[in-house]
Amino acid sequence: MKRLGLIAGNGVFPLEVAVAARRRGIAVIAIAHQGETIAELAPACDEITWIRVGEIQRIMDVLHTAGVDHAAMAGGIARARLGESFAPDARAISMITRIGRLSDDAVLRALAAEIEAEGIPVIDPVPFMDDAVAGKGRLAGPEPPVDKMADLELAFAVMRALGDFDIGQAVAIHRGVVAAVEAVEGTDAALRRAASLCGRGMVVAKAAKRGQDMRFDRPAIGPGTIELLAELGAAMLAVAAGEALILERARTFALADSAGVTIYGH
Repeated sequence: MKRLGLIAGNGVFPLEVAVAARRRGIAVIAIAHQGETIAELAPACDEITWIRVGEIQRIMDVLHTAGVDHAAMAGGIARARLGESFAPDARAISMITRIGRLSDDAVLRALAAEIEAEGIPVIDPVPFMDDAVAGKGRLAGPEPPVDKMADLELAFAVMRALGDFDIGQAVAIHRGVVAAVEAVEGTDAALRRAASLCGRGMVVAKAAKRGQDMRFDRPAIGPGTIELLAELGAAMLAVAAGEALILERARTFALADSAGVTIYGH
């Protein structure tokens, strides 16, 4: 691989991918989304083009003009903001009509298929990044008590049961009761709702949905996740070992230690 086309969504993940790829001598050609992608990505790339969400033909044109040999998708698009930022071109409308729904999984799979139909393989960017995926057991924070481990098991059972419905990647449990399941509002809003209902001490779990394509839709946590959980008084964050991406790992673990929030690989 010599030239990577990086289709960037929100958060720090695209930046970490770009830095890791360039460290390996790979040129990074980024396609960033207005209102989503962080400005700090630009200096970490060899080239960057800013587009609106839904401009699929522009993505293809940039990839071909830049001569990329592989493409990767990193970072999400906030569904709650699509009303103000979604500007589908003719190719996007055709793709959406064909797949029939706007779920994250369906759209990302369809976009990957569009790119690969242009002769450009879509890859998982995580292997570029050293020590990026969660391991098993306690990763940071205090040792969890028995009742919190029971809540953890319930959270993962709920996610397994809901996995076929493409609802979300997070569940909050408090004392054996489901406090919130992430839906269209996103993880942060779901957890704030849970805290408003059950107070302090909840257990949050994040995991991939069944059949989720890890090339472009991994569950991820980072410093912002821990800061929110500390603010809400959450006791533990459980993630799927071998799947979940830990962004800014050292800082994330240090924040969890100082806040007393357990991070646990299930």
